[in-house]
Amino acid sequence: MTSRETAPYGTWKSPVTADLITGGSIGFAQVELDGEDAYWLEQRPAEDGRVAILRRTADGETTEAIPTDFGARSRVHEYGGGAFAVQGGAIFFANTADQRVWMAEPGSAARPLTPEGETRHADITVDGKRRWLICVCEDHGREGEPENLLLLVTFDGGMAKLHRGRDFYGAPRLSPDGNRLAWICWDHPNMPWDGTELWVADLGGDSRLGNARRVAGGPTESIFQPEWSPDGQLHFVSDRTGWWNLYRWMGKGVEAEALCPMEAECGQGFWQFGMATYGFVGDGEIVMAVAEEGEWRLRRLPAEAGKLQPVDLPFADYHGIRTKGDRVAFIAAGDRGPSSVVLYDAAADTHQVLKQSSTLNIDPGYLSAPEAVSFPTGGGETAHGFLYMPANRDFVAPAGELPPLIVKGHGGPTSQARRGLNLKIQYWTSRGFAYLDVNYRGSTGFGTDYRRKLDGQWGVADVEDCVAGARWLAEQGRVDGERLLISGGSAGGYTVLAALTFHDVFKAGASHYGIGDLMALADDTHKFESRYVDRLVGPLPEAEAVWRDRSPINHTDRLDCPVIFFQGLDDKVVPPNQTEAMVAALRTKGIPVAYVPFEGEGHGFGKAENIKRALEGELYFYGRVFGFDPADEIEPVEIENL
Repeated sequence: MTSRETAPYGTWKSPVTADLITGGSIGFAQVELDGEDAYWLEQRPAEDGRVAILRRTADGETTEAIPTDFGARSRVHEYGGGAFAVQGGAIFFANTADQRVWMAEPGSAARPLTPEGETRHADITVDGKRRWLICVCEDHGREGEPENLLLLVTFDGGMAKLHRGRDFYGAPRLSPDGNRLAWICWDHPNMPWDGTELWVADLGGDSRLGNARRVAGGPTESIFQPEWSPDGQLHFVSDRTGWWNLYRWMGKGVEAEALCPMEAECGQGFWQFGMATYGFVGDGEIVMAVAEEGEWRLRRLPAEAGKLQPVDLPFADYHGIRTKGDRVAFIAAGDRGPSSVVLYDAAADTHQVLKQSSTLNIDPGYLSAPEAVSFPTGGGETAHGFLYMPANRDFVAPAGELPPLIVKGHGGPTSQARRGLNLKIQYWTSRGFAYLDVNYRGSTGFGTDYRRKLDGQWGVADVEDCVAGARWLAEQGRVDGERLLISGGSAGGYTVLAALTFHDVFKAGASHYGIGDLMALADDTHKFESRYVDRLVGPLPEAEAVWRDRSPINHTDRLDCPVIFFQGLDDKVVPPNQTEAMVAALRTKGIPVAYVPFEGEGHGFGKAENIKRALEGELYFYGRVFGFDPADEIEPVEIENL
């Protein structure tokens, strides 16, 4: 056993480098099964964030399924998802560059099915027998808000508008015989986790819908993932009891039945199309991912329903459940194992990893495992999170030194911090930082009541929980109370700026495309989120005073600690003027501030060089602020007023 070098926290040399994260890792999304083949999306930072479709055949060969000059990424609702479908070996996908639906058949060149224009497409479902597909279409070719609708597209390029008139649509799903279509829809000011409706209609050979009727949902009931079983029964997830549970609708006026009532969740915030937590295997059995106290586990529900059975697999998180026959495909990660595309055989109770997001073999001695923590917060409430303590087999801190803490507020804000190996977190912990990933009030995975605790309280409850988590760890003697940091992106970036402005706990922060001015967000943001803040803060114009009061840009006189900002210049969700206004205000006040803009990046960074720059730039900034020298060679960031 080698001796460990004594060095201050933050200065440890780590093999988890930014180059390793960007050059040796890829991202996974959306898995699909077709015949004996498995497909998945692969985001590649080294190819400027291109999203490829990969095919794995039964003999184990993995190849790209669409030409390399194409990418599969939808921009409907800006967040996209549901970018492809496959049936009989033919792939239907939303092309990144033009947002048209393209069809790629084996042995033939890819060809477009939808015309050039200002439409975007997502959530594709295919009827091979009638040679058509149905998808969500978002039409930007008109003044004002874009129109969302359900669109039918034939394989020869014909189109028919199936259903329109609602503000939003999602999850169109054809019954096994192709004669019925189910979908969800909702209207402003709701977000899909607030209230959605589940509709079913007959679909004739003339491509027209008939007998359309609402079968579940409403303004205060959230419906997630409608899905037809192989025998034609409609299933869906609803939070009508205060928990996202699974239901089955038999039709003919019969009330839907809960299949396994529980104080746990098998639904998620519908941020992206194509999200899936369950599927059907064997003779009526269901395999499902379930969030219990915010932690996701895989379970089996027997055909006769009743009690869930555990599935013993070496993973700590599960995404995107897809099934066919006895096979279950999904994306999973372990606490110390990378995100992987996994194929599970439900009949044999065995699994195989089809591909890992990283082939790099990192010694577990450099990896920190998460500790689920709950801690007291404002109003006698309890908040949750995952704590990662410093871990590096080569280093130990000087006696008596406590580690600096980075508190992370997740985006959304109606989203969730999840466990599973995240190399960006390990980048920090392997250098000697503690890291608290907070599931503040408003997060999913803890029931509807917890999720709705952020209603009217955004910028208050989430901030309070991040502050409380940092103070609690300092009081426990686990972290250095004089070196508390906060970092986050998007809505998490707003939490950063609000925490630094309205509280004096954190000594510095990093805002990644964060919101500084709520009123500017109301003016500039996209349709999907244009009424989101009405529920989180209050409706306009009645609550305008509250919006302005909770905007950090209006209180820079109260902000007196260093901040670094990272911003994509093509961001349509949080436009660059948000960040630039905050930077200008801090510059004028004389507060240490750094601004790192990225050309060609939107809401989130996809290019390898920019992901690297954001990681290393944040570390460099903290080193300058706290007076330590990182072991890494980092291109300096210009810090004004320091």
